Amino acid sequence: MITSIAESIHTVPAAEWEWLARPAGFYLSHQWLAGEEEDPTATRAYALVRDHTGDLLAATPLHLVREEPNDSYEPGTVLPPPLRPRVIAGARRGYHNTPLTAPGLDPARRDACLALLRDAARRFADRNDTTHWWPYLTAEAADRLAPLYPRHPLHLQDDALIPLPGAGIDDYIASLPSRRRVGIRRERRDFAAAGLDVRHRPLADCHEEAGLLLAGHQQHHGHDRDGIDAMTALLKRQARAMGGEARVVAAHDGGRMIGFCLYYHYGTTTWIRAVATDRRHPAPGLYFNLMYYLPIEDAYVHGTTALHAGMTAIEAKRRRGAAISGLYALVDR
Repeated sequence: MITSIAESIHTVPAAEWEWLARPAGFYLSHQWLAGEEEDPTATRAYALVRDHTGDLLAATPLHLVREEPNDSYEPGTVLPPPLRPRVIAGARRGYHNTPLTAPGLDPARRDACLALLRDAARRFADRNDTTHWWPYLTAEAADRLAPLYPRHPLHLQDDALIPLPGAGIDDYIASLPSRRRVGIRRERRDFAAAGLDVRHRPLADCHEEAGLLLAGHQQHHGHDRDGIDAMTALLKRQARAMGGEARVVAAHDGGRMIGFCLYYHYGTTTWIRAVATDRRHPAPGLYFNLMYYLPIEDAYVHGTTALHAGMTAIEAKRRRGAAISGLYALVDR
């Protein structure tokens, strides 16, 4: 097997990369990574492992971070001292990470590929006088990578994935315990009775309105750096990179957006990216419908079979049928 480094995801054919990435997760997709290359806070490279015929067997992005705007990816915040790696292996956003390996590899070959990815990450970090880490690994990925690293995986957070059985939202609701079915139907009924205007729009058409709400949401949760200009620019860049894949469902009251959810359909999963509401204009069931029920309705339309609801508020997500699993970090020597 041969290891190489690509300086841009644009030099790797999208179909070739997607063969590995589609089973793994949205934040490792070719299109998402291409958009992230516009982010000036890191320099990126891509470790590629090929067989003697040139077929891509394994890959991972590598990010040399110069400035980390997200405290949850800041080693000083989430890792014990004195660990301060500056290279992130794998996904840098989305709290969902795994090395990419080709479907169908036998375990011995897969493990050999993982060792080559680790070695490539080490060399990249060494050239930049630092070390590397894998943040927010799935439990399966952490188990596979752990034998290659000197420290045990560190549990960072829990992750929520809501299965979507059947053919529509009524099938999802029917899969839940009776008490939860009653609560969800009430939340949906109260939201409908509020008479809000629900619109499905591309992010490109509403990034300024959404940026205003997202800034308020972030600052309410103590993220003072995430002002209106920063959040609007972030969503504008994402809309430009992701095009029609960036989907927004928004609630409007009298023409004013009072809440939105940004999400993506990728592989078999619908991925929630951001949810924000205007706290000055509350409406019954607004948050829960934006966070869960409206994206679930669209997920069924597009044929995905799960909703990735992510971290935080884990018990609320568990009550809505989520399966909960750990997210881990592995840090090199």
